Amino acid sequence: MRKFSFAALLMAIVAVFASSCSPKQGVTQDINKSAVKGNWVLTDIKYEGIPDNAKVTVFDEANAKCFIGSQWILPDNYAMGSYTLSSTENGCSAVTQNIAWSLTKSGGVSMFGFKKLYSGDKAKNVTEGYRVEVTGAGSVMTWRANVNFENKNAAIIYTLQRK
Repeated sequence: MRKFSFAALLMAIVAVFASSCSPKQGVTQDINKSAVKGNWVLTDIKYEGIPDNAKVTVFDEANAKCFIGSQWILPDNYAMGSYTLSSTENGCSAVTQNIAWSLTKSGGVSMFGFKKLYSGDKAKNVTEGYRVEVTGAGSVMTWRANVNFENKNAAIIYTLQRK
C-alpha cells in the first residue's frame, strides 16, 4: 500500500512538472486599447487555405485587394472611428465608412471588433459586426479572420502599419 501511494505521488509530481513545462499554444500576447488606437494603413492581405487568385469579399464591403492601402482611424474615444478605401483600380470604389470599434478578450485571445455605422445609426442599436483576432499592435498590427472556404477552415491575414 505504501509503495502504491509513493508511486501515485511521484506520478502526480511528474504530471504537474510536465504540464508546467509544455509550450502554450493558441494564446496571443496581451493587447490593450492604447496599443490599437491611432491611425493605421492596411499594407497586406494574405490567405491561408484560400487560393491567392480567389476573389474574396471582406467585411461585406469590397474585394480584399481593394482594402490594400486603406486608412483606418481608431481614435482614443474607443467608440467611433472610420476606414477609407481609396483605390479605384480593378473595379474598386473609393469609400469612407464610419465604424464603432472595440477590443475584447475571448478565451485569452485579443479580438478587435467593429460595427459599420450609417447616417443616424447609434452603435448600441447595430447588432451586426465583425471580429478578428489581433496580435502585435506596436508599429505593426496583424488581424486574423478565421473563415470557411469551400467547406474547409481557412484564414485571412491582414497586416496594418501605424502611420
